[in-house]
Amino acid sequence: MIKSTRKQDKVLSNVSRRHFLQSTSMIAWGLAVSQLGIGALAADDPEIQVPSKAPAVPKKQRKLLIFDLNVGYGGHGSIKTANAAFTLMGNKTGAFETVISRDPAVFSKDSIKQFDAVFLNNTVGNLFEDIELRRSLLEFVYAGGGLMGVHGTSVAFVNWKQGGKEDWHEFAVMLGMRGASHRANTEKVFMKLDDPGHPLLVCFGRNGFEMQDEFFRPKGTYSRNRDRVLLGFDIDKTDLKNEPHDGCYREDKDYAMAWVRQYGRGRIFYTAFGHHPAIFRDPRMLEFYLAGTQFVLGDLPAPTIPSAKLTPAIRAQEKLGWRLGVEAYTFHKYTFFETVEKTAELGLAFMGALSFQKVSKDIPKNFDLSLTDDELREIRLKLDAAGVSLLTYYIQSIPGDEAGCRKIFEFGRKIGIETFMSEPAPESLPLIDRFCEEYGINVALHNHDQKACPNYWNPEGILKACEGRSKRIGACADLGYWLRAGLDPVKSIGVLKDRIITLQMHDLHESDKQGHDVPWGTGVSKFEEVLNEIHRLGITPTMFGLEYSYNWLESMPEIRKCIEFFNKISLGLK
Repeated sequence: MIKSTRKQDKVLSNVSRRHFLQSTSMIAWGLAVSQLGIGALAADDPEIQVPSKAPAVPKKQRKLLIFDLNVGYGGHGSIKTANAAFTLMGNKTGAFETVISRDPAVFSKDSIKQFDAVFLNNTVGNLFEDIELRRSLLEFVYAGGGLMGVHGTSVAFVNWKQGGKEDWHEFAVMLGMRGASHRANTEKVFMKLDDPGHPLLVCFGRNGFEMQDEFFRPKGTYSRNRDRVLLGFDIDKTDLKNEPHDGCYREDKDYAMAWVRQYGRGRIFYTAFGHHPAIFRDPRMLEFYLAGTQFVLGDLPAPTIPSAKLTPAIRAQEKLGWRLGVEAYTFHKYTFFETVEKTAELGLAFMGALSFQKVSKDIPKNFDLSLTDDELREIRLKLDAAGVSLLTYYIQSIPGDEAGCRKIFEFGRKIGIETFMSEPAPESLPLIDRFCEEYGINVALHNHDQKACPNYWNPEGILKACEGRSKRIGACADLGYWLRAGLDPVKSIGVLKDRIITLQMHDLHESDKQGHDVPWGTGVSKFEEVLNEIHRLGITPTMFGLEYSYNWLESMPEIRKCIEFFNKISLGLK
């Protein structure tokens, strides 16, 4: 039960913007607080009770940036306590080290890359307006960095003295909320676990709890179609009878208070509470924050499919580590934006892209390296509004020269993908493998027919190409081309095993060159055996790509049957 046991610290008094900036960023703190300073902060608050053990073993040494600048607002009294608590947690558990800063320069491209995640600690106001610094933070997250916020972070990058006027809408999209409407800062609520069993909620068991703090009501960019809600008000046990209709009240009674979400490859964790220092002294709440920190750092795996998309089948697939998504080629006669809409209409959370599909009516260009930063932003916003994540990208070939290869991987980083699907020249693979390791992006070698793809058309060719390569080089197994070449997909999967990086799934009406797609489980591919073999081998591909290549303009009914079949099988696997 989270209760305040002492008189709450008062919020820092307001100071002028100029004096505030001088006394913090320019003089007192500089780029980072020294470890000596951190120790002094911690020693000042003996009531902080941090966990002794982290829920996950770090995959490598982790570094967390804590940024606590406020602009136009004096700052919450809990900031100092949170800084100390997170630093103590990192030191005691060995899960991460912290760097605390109020200098926006820490977000420069060369600086931010040293961190695994950023914690914006109750950061109210327009923290920095520099376009390059904002782009650096956004691209850091979208490419796979972590972002954590508490309470006042929901009004970061607004002009606080102008009534919270929006200044960076995409930040609000990325965080999953905008606004600071609240009742008294001593409000008592009963919190329910919205997603019992979620890895971040283990510390609470399966029971709700009473809590006292100042609770920001979710507004603006908040949506269960985009966020995976963890905690929220139990409206049956919380007194909301006098809830004022002044921006606090929600007609749908959806008072979400904590969630995780995905933005590109980025991991985001936010709590709408954190006003009072007592929150960051409570041992159970610190367990929750430690789990959230390890999630954003990349050490604690946790599902992020939006709450509104969850079904028993999707929950089963989450446990299997399976992600079903639409390959853009299925709808290549439409635009990419229309493909996003169709993916969402099908209830799926994932999709792939390809280089020769037009983006949209308003962006009549191919989805390729020619896109501007503004056009890429429109793509990010379109995907997020639909609650869809882009996992893969097909490009015919990847150049074998240093400059050309880097351009491709930089593009992959910007669009937040995990895997390229491609058919590069074998002699380019050593360079490509090096870039795979540098960027953390896979390259899955795609199989067309033997004439078009002599090096990769069969599993043996893929394995030969992968000899001496990292596990980031592997197969994009296209079952349709295997079947047309007379290859048994079950045996082929058994040959490739963990060299399978991603899959393009097909079932054909006959196994020859004339074979066309039919709903999964009704053709010649032995589809259920294929899925059972993948499960037996423990393969968790980037995506089970639903690539339905028939009846192009009227294929939605058949595609729905494919999804129903996949869901049925996945529900039966343990």
